[in-house]
Amino acid sequence: MAVWAVGDIQGCYRSFRALLAKIEFNPKKDKLWLAGDLVNRGEGSLETLEYLYSIRESIEIVLGNHDIALIAAYYGIKKSNATIDPILNSPNAKKLIDWLREQKFLHVDHQLGYCMAHAGISPEFDLGMAIGYSKRVEERLQSSAVESWLTKMFKNGIDGFSKELSKIDIDRYVLSSFTRMRFCYKDCRLDFEQKCAPSETLRAQELSPWFRCKSRKSIELKIIFGHWSTLGLYEDENVLALDTGCLWDGELTAARIDKDKIEIVSIECFC
Repeated sequence: MAVWAVGDIQGCYRSFRALLAKIEFNPKKDKLWLAGDLVNRGEGSLETLEYLYSIRESIEIVLGNHDIALIAAYYGIKKSNATIDPILNSPNAKKLIDWLREQKFLHVDHQLGYCMAHAGISPEFDLGMAIGYSKRVEERLQSSAVESWLTKMFKNGIDGFSKELSKIDIDRYVLSSFTRMRFCYKDCRLDFEQKCAPSETLRAQELSPWFRCKSRKSIELKIIFGHWSTLGLYEDENVLALDTGCLWDGELTAARIDKDKIEIVSIECFC
């Protein structure tokens, strides 16, 4: 059995299937970890979800910001667009959306030594906190009050964590950190505006990637994440970043993570 982690697909169905063919993925015996942003922008968003649903026993998914936006569009909270309209207009829309709502924000595998979240894990969270707070927002997303809850989540976010925050503000911080963060300040406050690659200019503004925050709480597992196409493929002893900008004339990337040495396989994206 092989275990492969794949970066942001964003509806690029043909590229995704080509990548699976290249790594010889077999859903009957292999496992696929998907780092979120399954849909939006690419023209094959419906096909992507339908295929993933068909192999749902063989995959682990963490939700990304675009997946949350799709769920919100289903409930009329966010505007739809041409790439997700086919999902919302599909006779299987409710089944697919309900299935997405059942997915995680954090996947943990102690045996393999990895965990996965779309944007990463807040520098203010240790692993226990990350597990607890991810379950908290998963329960909210799966609840009968999901529409009301999601409406509140799209208001102004919170850039710093405190247990003294209101319940809603804690949820906003947790959801935003798992799905939208890239940079943080020295005091671990998150910046949700910058989308570019790390640079000297940003360093002069005391902004660094969240995983390089000097006061970041230790996580004993290697963190797989996507979300950051301008960062691209990146690996150090603590993290593995897999969003290689498939939609932006880049590549779609998979990493085999069940061996002692990570194997990287990429294809040019043609959506």
